[in-house]
Amino acid sequence: MLPAGLVRFLTEIAEVTRFTTKFFREILRPRFEFAEFLRQCFFIGYKSLGLVAITAFIMGLVITIQSRPTLVEFGAEAWLPKMVSVSLVREIAPVITALICAGKIGSGIGAELGSMKVTEQIDAMEVSGTNPYKYLVVTRVMATILMIPILAVLADAVSLYGAYLGSNIRGVVSWDLYWNQVFATLTYSDIMPSILKTFFFGFAIGIIGCYQGFNSKKGTEGVGRSANAAVVISSLLVFIIDLIAVQITDLAGLT
Repeated sequence: MLPAGLVRFLTEIAEVTRFTTKFFREILRPRFEFAEFLRQCFFIGYKSLGLVAITAFIMGLVITIQSRPTLVEFGAEAWLPKMVSVSLVREIAPVITALICAGKIGSGIGAELGSMKVTEQIDAMEVSGTNPYKYLVVTRVMATILMIPILAVLADAVSLYGAYLGSNIRGVVSWDLYWNQVFATLTYSDIMPSILKTFFFGFAIGIIGCYQGFNSKKGTEGVGRSANAAVVISSLLVFIIDLIAVQITDLAGLT
């Protein structure tokens, strides 16, 4: 007989799979709640822009400052813009952006839908003839799939600007020279895989946040648990998806 913990884990996996399968069914059925989708894009994308931009700027600045002493030691200071740009665009900026969104957006979705669940607003939508899954889940997941890649691209740009300022704290690198080195170093195989995996990051964050909120129980305590679980699980999935993406690009010879 299987242990109770393993049974709960397998049951949870099955429920998430069923919830995700329903998403792909509902997205193909009319009608799409376009107004709610745009509203979610505003809250998920625009409302997260400031936090993502500040974090990306500091990240580019700090990584450049910390990388300089090692490169100077080996006489490779001229490689600083090239090394930092590849690190930021390939890995650091997309993953950190996804983690920020998992914390802010994932918890927000989990808490919002959890509150609607425990106060029976979702049941009221069903009684009134509205499809709550299509209105609440499909719109939010589609918004995260669309907006997180956009936020990641903006984070790339802001972090590279932060890296430029970091390069000029203890040295002098002209604007033209810095960006020429950056664009001469970055290739298609650096940019496209990093952007493509952010779509999967967005899907994971959206679907887990919605699942936890939709299945919230035990009143207000359950809402807090749903928000916490949405952050933890979606953050873990970001790392797992990133690991899989790195392996795929490595096997495809894109690294």
